[in-house]
This record gives sequence, C-alpha cells and structure tokens, in this order.
Amino acid sequence: MPSSLNIALVTMADLTTDPAGADVHAVHVTELARALGRQGHRVTVYTRRTDGDSRARTRLGAGATIEQLTAGPARSLDEKHTLPHVRTFTEELSRRLAEPRQRPDLVHAHGWLGGLAAYAAVQDTDIPLVQSFHGLGVVECRRPGGPNAVHPARVRIERALGRGVTAVLAGCENEADELVRMGVARPRIAVVPYGVDGERFRQTGPVMPRGRRPRLAMVCGDLANGGVATAIRALVHTPDAELVVAGGPAREDLENDPTVLRLRTLAKELHVDDRTIFLGRLPRKDVPKLLRTARLALCLAPHQPSGMAPLEAMACGVPVVAVPAGASADSVLDGVTGLHVQAGRPVSLGRALRRLLAEETTLSAWSIAAADRAHSRYAWERIGAEAARAYARLLPEPEPEPVVAAEEDETETVTAGV
Repeated sequence: MPSSLNIALVTMADLTTDPAGADVHAVHVTELARALGRQGHRVTVYTRRTDGDSRARTRLGAGATIEQLTAGPARSLDEKHTLPHVRTFTEELSRRLAEPRQRPDLVHAHGWLGGLAAYAAVQDTDIPLVQSFHGLGVVECRRPGGPNAVHPARVRIERALGRGVTAVLAGCENEADELVRMGVARPRIAVVPYGVDGERFRQTGPVMPRGRRPRLAMVCGDLANGGVATAIRALVHTPDAELVVAGGPAREDLENDPTVLRLRTLAKELHVDDRTIFLGRLPRKDVPKLLRTARLALCLAPHQPSGMAPLEAMACGVPVVAVPAGASADSVLDGVTGLHVQAGRPVSLGRALRRLLAEETTLSAWSIAAADRAHSRYAWERIGAEAARAYARLLPEPEPEPVVAAEEDETETVTAGV
C-alpha cells in the first residue's frame, strides 16, 4: 500500500453543526477523515455548505480538511429538499476533482445522495469510487411507517450505486448480506465497521446524578421504532430498576412530542412511570456521563439500529443487552460483552434483566470485556487503517524501483580469484 494516499470523502450530510449534536453519518465521516489524516494520508471532505457564516475550507486535524461547496441554500435540509441541489453540487465537485493538485487517488462517497453526486463526478475518469451507505432504504422500509419515510428514489439509486461503484464498504456483516441480496457482487464488498472515540467514551470521567436504583440506559434516536416500548414493558418484570431514555426531541420539546406522550402513557398504565425517565436528545459530550451511571445499556431496535450506540456503551464499560440486528450482531458478543435477546419480548427481557442485575460477578466480567473490545477492535485508528487497506486494494500496484547492481570492488574480485 502506498505510504500516503490523496483521498476525497464526499457527503451531503451536515458536518458544520457542533459534533456534539451531529448524526451517526456525520460523526463517522468526520472521525474517519481525522483517523486517515493522522496516519499520513491527505484527506479532503467535500460537503454541501449549510452555514453561510462558516469558512469554505476548515481544518479537521493533521492532514484532513472539510471543503464546503455551494449548492442550494446555506442551511440544513432534509433528503427531499437536498435532492434538487445534487446536480449543482456535482458540478462543483467535478471542477475540484479535475484540478491537478486536487485530483484524488480515490473517492469515498457516504450516503445515497453523496454517492449520487460522486458517481456523476467521476464519470469519464479512472478514479476508483468507494461507497458507504450508512443504512439501506430496503431495510428502513421494513420499519412500521418506513415506506412513507424513505424517499421513493432511494432504494432504486442505492441498488444502482451498489452495482456501479468500484467497491462498497458495509458497516456490518448484516448490511453486507443485504447488499448481496440487492445484486452487489460479494467480492466487491468489504466490512469496515463504525468506530468509537476512546478518549470521550471511557470508563472514568464525569457522571450524571443518579439514585440508588440500578439504571438501565437507552440512547436511541428513533423512540417510536427503537424498542423503547418493549423496555418499558420489561420494567414490570424488573421491579428494582429504572429506565433512562436519551434521544428523540430536545428536552424542552418533550411535553409536545406525540411519541413521548404515548410512551409516558404506557409507563403510567403499567405503573412504572416513577421509574421511567426521558432526557430528550443529549449533546454527545453528555452521553458518556449518562452511560457511566448505567449497569446495563439496552439496544433493542429490531431494524437497522445505529452501530455507534452499543460501541459507546461498551467503551464506557457498560455491558449491552441487544437485539442482534445490524451492527449490534457483530459488536455485542453474546455472553461475553453483553446479551442477545429477541425483539418485542418484554417478559423474557425483563426476567433476563432481573437475573443479570443480581449477578454482580457476571456484570463485572462483561464490563471488562466490553471496554477491552470497544477500545481495541473499534478504535478509530484501527478503523482508519482498515479503510485504507480497502482503498489500496483498488489501486494499481506501484511499480518496483529498479535494482541497480553495485559494481564489484576490483581488489575483492582479484583477491577472490587467487
């Protein structure tokens, strides 16, 4: 592998917001760029300008920068309203990639909109194109209400991109299997998982206030489909524990959120409302403060859960009880760093939680194993190195340097012939 690559990362996610509030896609792109930059590569992240006050070019870290391209209004937009601006973004991106000093060794696109732009931009060039989807539309369509939430063009475009790009990096084995079912050739798929920030997410550090009850923590962006209702029902069978849920709307909007209202009503009907706490969406800097107060973390989403939530809990030394779907099936080792459970089975879940909370030795062993696995297998330095190796396989082998034979020393030759 060349010691240094010139890499272009392309995304239409909003990277200009404070990383504390950024989504999984944005965090992954930013941290991957930093990791690759620290390893000696030159990385430019091309994204759509979403903040009129920010600079067009921003340094992320050693060797890594963000370059914002003007395409549409300088504000955050959802996928539906971003799609009309992909053509303008593509034109700007094509001009940058055509500049001799900017021309990358390869392009790595993120998300289906980023992939759409990058695919068009590298046409008529020999630049390899790598694609990461950060979740697939075909999987999201299986959620309740999913078909209405997924853009109608997304599934078709993701299938075309998967078949058309040079290689696809899947976030987990489950996603790789889904890609194969979509018609992507298995040899062109590599699994490079999400990483975890081991400096921020660690066992020691500040903690949130807590009471005497053993705490079950859920960090879940989608409260409606994340298994929160199952966790509330399981509390009936875990009488000593409390459930703390982070995610969903901002804290000041909790009272007006219909999903939170339904979940709170459920908790009241089951007489566990005094043990169910909703924190709303937390800044990322506060997530480890919550996790360090938990005895167990729950990741119960049955469809395509975030790959980061279990890793962040494990990095804080918290065993994870997870539905083995998506990345959780890879990261959470059943009976080693946590427990695999079936989706939508609150009675068996509650009994398992009650048993585990009474087994201090088991929890201590799982805590050590969880932290060790998160900080070794999923450290960003390792994830960056794995991505770089995947890139290198797509590039031509460097020509070997010519071997120049050293002239024989005349004295030694004569001596040797005596």
